[in-house]
Amino acid sequence: MARNKFDVDEELESPFNPQHFKRMLTYIAPYRNRIIITVILMLVASGANLIGPFLIKQAIDTEIPDGDVSGLTLLAGIYLAALIVTGICMKFRIRIMSEIGQSIIKAIRKDLFENLQKLSFSFYDSRPHGKILVRVVNYVNSLSDLLSNGIINLITDLFSIAVIVGFMLAIDVKLTLYAMAGFPVLAGIIFIIKNAQRRAWQKLSNKQSNLNAYIHESINGIKITQAFVREEENKQIFEEVSDSYRGSWMKAVRIQFLLWPSIENISVLTVSLVYIVGISSIANGGVTVGSLVAFIGYIWMFWAPLANIGNFYNAIINAMAYLERIFETIDEKPEVVSDPNAAELKPIKGKVTFDDVTFAYEEGSPILKNVSIDVKPGETVALVGATGSGKTTIVSLLSRFYNVTDGQIKIDGVDISTVTIPSLRKQMGIMLQDPFIFSGTIMDNIRYGRLDATDEEVIEAAKTVQAHDFISSLKDGYETEVNERGTRLSSGQRQLISFARALLADPKILVLDEATSSIDTETELAMQKGMEHLLEGRTSFIIAHRLSTIQNADKILFIDNGKIIEEGTHTELLARKGPYYKLYRSQSHSLAAG
Repeated sequence: MARNKFDVDEELESPFNPQHFKRMLTYIAPYRNRIIITVILMLVASGANLIGPFLIKQAIDTEIPDGDVSGLTLLAGIYLAALIVTGICMKFRIRIMSEIGQSIIKAIRKDLFENLQKLSFSFYDSRPHGKILVRVVNYVNSLSDLLSNGIINLITDLFSIAVIVGFMLAIDVKLTLYAMAGFPVLAGIIFIIKNAQRRAWQKLSNKQSNLNAYIHESINGIKITQAFVREEENKQIFEEVSDSYRGSWMKAVRIQFLLWPSIENISVLTVSLVYIVGISSIANGGVTVGSLVAFIGYIWMFWAPLANIGNFYNAIINAMAYLERIFETIDEKPEVVSDPNAAELKPIKGKVTFDDVTFAYEEGSPILKNVSIDVKPGETVALVGATGSGKTTIVSLLSRFYNVTDGQIKIDGVDISTVTIPSLRKQMGIMLQDPFIFSGTIMDNIRYGRLDATDEEVIEAAKTVQAHDFISSLKDGYETEVNERGTRLSSGQRQLISFARALLADPKILVLDEATSSIDTETELAMQKGMEHLLEGRTSFIIAHRLSTIQNADKILFIDNGKIIEEGTHTELLARKGPYYKLYRSQSHSLAAG
């Protein structure tokens, strides 16, 4: 669990993995026909653009010496037409590739989000949520330019280089060889910097993840920060995390920009060499002035796509650092999954059996130890005990949020590990300890428990849990918009809405984890009437610290250090004068003193 911190760097993948790039191409494959059209447009544009120096050569060597005005006019018209064709092709290419790029980004983000919906609680327990969020948003966005432009530009640039070299060879083979002299030097520079560049961008992705995680954590905890006057300390931590990100960014950029000036310097030196050789050749009658001018134009054109390819290489190196994280998340397997041979759980009656169940979040540190429970259909079972004793773990295992380490859990005699998870959870109503309210209306939040429920059914569920009165008192009633996590509502109101959501699902097994912990005593007493009607005919597990809320339970289990040390009704346990009796007496004295 040590990695569940904002300032812990994730492990880097050492060697370059070409499979990541091949896998990215699978997202491009569905758009192959439109990409072919785009490539054709770009090849036409490239061909039209490359004709320029040849037309200039023709004008300098032929039309101007001959004084052929009509010939010059024709060449100018051809050049203008070429520019127009280039512009039109570029316009359509940008539009098509922007659409394709964003469609691919959407597909990658969809796969990420869909897998995140399936992952087990253990995945989220072990990672800051900000580090997960940065993969879905920032890392995927970083691929946008590569997918929208990079690959098509690469194809076009390779074509341009081939055509340019052809023109250069047609003009003068000797000058072409001089023009190519700097190419081996450039290849050597790329080979030297490529590994350092990749490591730098991997490290930057880590620092970006850390920064995002700390910002996310700080926003979620802003009330605690201000309550304990921690603003200055948090600013200092943010400065440190932000400085670390800035330092990694500057190092990555310094390495990245070694390539561009290298290309520029090599191209300038190469052109200078060609000028020297070319001018000597003109003096000896080897080439014409027009040929040299055209050749120089083609040299600059030759190095421009090489620079673009260098930038594409940079983009690929940068993208690999992000693709590793993206595909790692897409490939993450949930620890709790339905067995391939799992059957649908048929409608249940609600008999629940824990048979010698042991569970540990981390190997060697069991939370539950050989727990056995037998619950009849329709019984209400209360779980009590100190914080951290294992109460919530028991109901989490029943819902298969985690897999048992040892033993079996059965419903109606069927091992829950042999049935599909959706068919199990659809027959359970669960209200967890931390009530979560989604952004939207109150009506939508309650209907989350059963999406096909009518408005009348939603309102009836709210009435049962005594939420109707406070909802009706709001300006827009059930159509009141609530913020993410329900910040406009009190803790008690959020719990009542979550309670109504769980009840609306009409489950055969109901799990209430501290369902009334934030509800005032008066509302709680009023809820008891609705609870009696609700719990009738359902198997219910209730976790409560306030023992006054569970006195009518059919069975009370006292959990201590992962074991059941007492079991019985409220009256039976008081008569034994054991741990439950002592806890009840201490709460009674506290209430009396209050």
